[in-house]
Amino acid sequence: MAKAKVLLVEDDPVQASATMEILRKVGYEILWAEDGINAIKLVKSEKPDIIVLDVILPGMDGYEVCRWLKLDEGTKGIPVIMLTVKKELSDKISGLQIGADDYLPKPYNELELNARIYASLRTKALQDELRLKNKQLEELLDKVNYMAITDALTGLYNRRRFHDALTSEYERARRYGTPFSLVMIDIDYFKKINDSFGHDAGDLVLKEVSGILMKSIRDIDTAARYGGEEFMIILPNTDKMHARTVAERMRQAIEIHDFAELDRRISVSIGISGMPDAKVENEDRLIRCADFAMYRAKQLGRNRTVTVEAHELEQMKE
Repeated sequence: MAKAKVLLVEDDPVQASATMEILRKVGYEILWAEDGINAIKLVKSEKPDIIVLDVILPGMDGYEVCRWLKLDEGTKGIPVIMLTVKKELSDKISGLQIGADDYLPKPYNELELNARIYASLRTKALQDELRLKNKQLEELLDKVNYMAITDALTGLYNRRRFHDALTSEYERARRYGTPFSLVMIDIDYFKKINDSFGHDAGDLVLKEVSGILMKSIRDIDTAARYGGEEFMIILPNTDKMHARTVAERMRQAIEIHDFAELDRRISVSIGISGMPDAKVENEDRLIRCADFAMYRAKQLGRNRTVTVEAHELEQMKE
């Protein structure tokens, strides 16, 4: 185990020599600075594990050195034990208020000094361990949250996250009258791809199509795998006319893409619905409109984009 590195900041050479001898006997690696400026330089360059800091120093006093160290992101975690001949309670409180971890009056007992240093180092080790565990826990939580909203195969958002995003966008559109569009995309003859080339090839197609979709949208848009070979895109601040332009760009990019795992091109059928639409009373209606448009695209021969209004869905039911 590496020796702990102790920085002693003491302007009196005699006192410094005596203190360093005490610390050497315990086995610490010792650094020494005679004033505040050099102490700060050593902290930056040597990164000590703990600082034993005299209050009375030439120029910058110990309080100012401690204040500077505790304000710096890179040094605020280093324990500081302040030494002083001042014995007033107010002096001790001043040191602790600016961030000192401990306060030891001079003259001090050798055993007490070692005990204070050991306790501060142990506390720092526990705090470092706790920070590491917290960081690992945060990373794990981020991973769990990511997995909860992400489709494992494609890396797109999953159906759950899509519905949350759609609800938010729908409520915003209803409140402020802002347009947005919903694009449903279905890979044509995907079952034949799986039957002819196997499910592994089908998975690769889903991944590559997902990549094309992500390259075609903005940061504010939401792309999700809705299920099987179906995808949903939410386009905020986009009316259906402009959504059709985006959808056609996606469709054409997929149509000309060379899928290495296949010996053929593939195509997609796309349906679009959106707001504002007086006949759309909830998000589910919007999805059904997009679904209806997508199936109309299938009926018209596939590999095309169709846009519908909610009233067309009602007419179909009639």
